Amino acid sequence: MTVIESSSQQSLTVRSSIAPMLGEPRISAPLSSQLVAGEVVKVLEHRGDWVHARGADAYEGWMHTGYLSLCSGNEDTWRLSLGTVVREANGCARALPLCARIAPTAEIISGEAIDVRQIVTHFPLDAKAIAQTASSRYAGTSYMWGGVTPWGCDCSGFVQRVFQLHGIPLPRDAWQQALHGTAVSSRAPDAHAPADLLFFSDRDDQRVTHVGVSLGDGRMAHSGLARGGVVIEQLDADDPYVARLRAQCVAVRRVLV
Repeated sequence: MTVIESSSQQSLTVRSSIAPMLGEPRISAPLSSQLVAGEVVKVLEHRGDWVHARGADAYEGWMHTGYLSLCSGNEDTWRLSLGTVVREANGCARALPLCARIAPTAEIISGEAIDVRQIVTHFPLDAKAIAQTASSRYAGTSYMWGGVTPWGCDCSGFVQRVFQLHGIPLPRDAWQQALHGTAVSSRAPDAHAPADLLFFSDRDDQRVTHVGVSLGDGRMAHSGLARGGVVIEQLDADDPYVARLRAQCVAVRRVLV
């Protein structure tokens, strides 16, 4: 078994299909976010079998070392899973979600994966392509607070991963994402361009609590708790939930110019 040293500033790699990032160093603590296989974290603090880790997006949380292994240094060259089942070097098979990295020693049994050199071809830096990814890659995904994969995601995890596939880094939380890009409007049903981000708040101080991706033509893809997961909304629809969304829209911002 690989030994993880009790030192800070060490780089570690997620070895499980999905690894939870928690608010405290205990397994029953609230889920803050997730990382997937092949992602690298920087250790900020070591406490027993737990590390306070920082991901590539600068998001921090507590992770158990059971989910982690020593960093090889070349994880960014590994193939990208688009949803696969692989057989590891030890002969065991496991499923890997969208955005996971596939170790060179693993054999793909089923599903789809691409070489890193193909990512820009599959996921170009194009607004319509981003909208297509948002409407298709997470279709039917259940809502899960802290989740980032098609196995369960929250609103900002969905947005962050969709844009990440197209080479656009965004922070983890919706309120942080609202600080990026340029302002377009503050009306949800307007004819926004594909890939514009729509931000909503259910708070008196209007701090952003929800985010969705415009698909154009007055449509938006988002992971909504009230919908049970990822759905596409027609923002001028005569529906009580959509009416509430319209009233709660506080900003629309264009990240891709």
